[in-house]
Amino acid sequence: ELKLAMAQLSFIAHAYIWGGKNPEKLLPEVIAKPWVKVAKILGRPPILSYGSYCLDNWYRPNPKEDISLENVALLTNFLGGVDEDWFVTIHVCIENAAGKAVNAATKLSLLKDNDSIESYSSHLKDIIASLREVNKIFARMPEKCDPYVYYHRVRPFIFGTKDNPDLKKGLIYENQFDNKPQFYRGETGAQSSIMPFLDGALGIYHTEDHLRHYLNEMREYMPPEHRLMIEKVEKRSNAKQVIHKSKKLKNEYNKCLEEIRRFRAMHLEFAATYIHKQSQIKNPFGRGGSTITGTGGTPFMKYLKKHRDETQKQKIKTN
Repeated sequence: ELKLAMAQLSFIAHAYIWGGKNPEKLLPEVIAKPWVKVAKILGRPPILSYGSYCLDNWYRPNPKEDISLENVALLTNFLGGVDEDWFVTIHVCIENAAGKAVNAATKLSLLKDNDSIESYSSHLKDIIASLREVNKIFARMPEKCDPYVYYHRVRPFIFGTKDNPDLKKGLIYENQFDNKPQFYRGETGAQSSIMPFLDGALGIYHTEDHLRHYLNEMREYMPPEHRLMIEKVEKRSNAKQVIHKSKKLKNEYNKCLEEIRRFRAMHLEFAATYIHKQSQIKNPFGRGGSTITGTGGTPFMKYLKKHRDETQKQKIKTN
């Protein structure tokens, strides 16, 4: 019920902030007060995050059927329409398909040096199969979500107040935080725990720079139990060291990384089509949010390329 309240308040607040020609700089107390209170209980900032936009915002029209793109509908949306719904349901189905990879990665991270090669191999194969399913779902994004419609109808509502050129002075939550402006990141897929968890279990490392800092910052927007899950797997996983000792495991490990690289490459491709190209086109509707930053307030093209390339570089040499 609290998660549902958080989602509803987040949608109402963002509709109010971003629904006009220019963003509102003050959120009235009638929305701000309950939003801040519920967010505090849930251990997340009072902003629309991936948890409320995707994880807690769907149901199955036919409860007897499995989760699929044909059997997921949204509880709440902004303007409605096929494109907005498809954009979110793709993410819901990705989370569902990635469940097996997360489960296998958890088991992999619990293995010790003296566990059998077969045990490692079995979990790596499960991760590969699960991520192939994830990539199949992700590849279907263009079927019902048009880049033009996404840029002008969907994206403007999911911006945050940090590093946003239209809200340089942040957002005031009336009679909250001593009426001092607050700065929070907007909703973004980087707030999903799937990839950080797999990075942790498989020992994929991202170099220290602004991107690394941003990725760590994204964890503050995740449900606390997801954040804790990632921290634990990063501390305990020794899988990469064991994998280095076996040619068979190296090949399977590289296949895991290839699926993660494919996911990140597809994300980059979609970002170019759905945001970068759209931002270059003159239109009567303004700019659909910032043309130079992602919804999370980052130079997204540069970051996504770095993500993809670092994943590729960490494949293990097999000869």
